[in-house]
Amino acid sequence: MNTKDLPAVCGFEPLVPGEEREIEGIFTGDLLSWAMGRAKEGDAWFTVMGNVNAVAVASLADCACIVLCHGAQLDEVARQRAEENGVQVLATGLPEFEASLILAKAMGL
Repeated sequence: MNTKDLPAVCGFEPLVPGEEREIEGIFTGDLLSWAMGRAKEGDAWFTVMGNVNAVAVASLADCACIVLCHGAQLDEVARQRAEENGVQVLATGLPEFEASLILAKAMGL
């Protein structure tokens, strides 16, 4: 699965375009320190954290993208930092588990 295909395949709303990346896995969680140590390169990260720290963690962990869940908003500073760092950010009104499950099914997991 490719980040370019996420909006069409999974119904997620694009908020910040980013580099086109292959999604190799899924990480779901809201604790930034936990994500920093456990999200893997190429993961799509499902969270409600729409702040600049989440963008920093996604960059450090080399996540393929961030998907904001539960209708969480991306703050303006985070939007700017995501654009600067090429971090793709998408959004959905779904809870993290349900959104992750949609991607997992699309990836054949």
